[in-house]
Amino acid sequence: MILFVDALTVIDFSYFCNKRGPVGESWIADLTLHGDLNNESMVLDFALVKKQIKRIIDDTIDHKLAIPKRLNGTCSIENEQVKIDAQFGEEHHIAMYAPEQAVCLIDAETVNEQSVIEFLKQQIMPKMPENVKDIDIELRPEQTSSFYYHYSHGLKKHDGNCQRIVHGHRSLIGISLDNIVMPRLQKEWSRKWEDIYLGSEEDLINNSELKHIKALDSDYAFSYTSTQGYFELAISKARCDLLPCDTTVECIADYLATEIKKTHPDNAVKVKAFEGVGKGAIAYA
Repeated sequence: MILFVDALTVIDFSYFCNKRGPVGESWIADLTLHGDLNNESMVLDFALVKKQIKRIIDDTIDHKLAIPKRLNGTCSIENEQVKIDAQFGEEHHIAMYAPEQAVCLIDAETVNEQSVIEFLKQQIMPKMPENVKDIDIELRPEQTSSFYYHYSHGLKKHDGNCQRIVHGHRSLIGISLDNIVMPRLQKEWSRKWEDIYLGSEEDLINNSELKHIKALDSDYAFSYTSTQGYFELAISKARCDLLPCDTTVECIADYLATEIKKTHPDNAVKVKAFEGVGKGAIAYA
């Protein structure tokens, strides 16, 4: 017997790519379970699928930075703290210090849909009842013909997992002037923020103030303490954009509207910024 649950959850996370650096991603997870009927004449109660399996996915990879085995640098974990120092692209750098729960180690050469699927199956199957013989997982981005960008960030004021300093989203962006959709502006910002780290000026520190990692002269340095612990990040300035506000989606939408208004002072600006799939914020200027 086969049981399926489409769009069980959305995985919002970042993964490290040796070419692109930290890539914010949002994948919709579809699940199929193969097995025998239990004494309730079910493969597995839908309530357990939605709670138990979703919780496993959330706990293991959601709102984390996924690190592949073939990292162009070093990754070490000691005393429940993780330290990363790596190069990406031709000349870019990233270093991070964070609680261990902020990362997910993927035993694969690269992080992609297939390697994450294999990783998740390894986490889920041992926790399934005996009648569940196998599971299939499909990870897919939101289908769209519109413009989007990949961004990573951290929210120190958040009580949940958004405080992790490098996690992210694949996000659509909608921009209108006087209620007319502007694809040109949407394309412009999606290119500007392709594979971007959005940092808050409030969290910016001098490179010399970093306690656990080292920054290059070409890096920005960030640090903050939140409920999960102490976080540090150094990342190439060329792959970072500083915002004079927090990087919640509400603030991102407002920032974009304000910036676009500067170049279009005579127009009514509307920005619809997404945070992953099916959620976000709208701002006007």
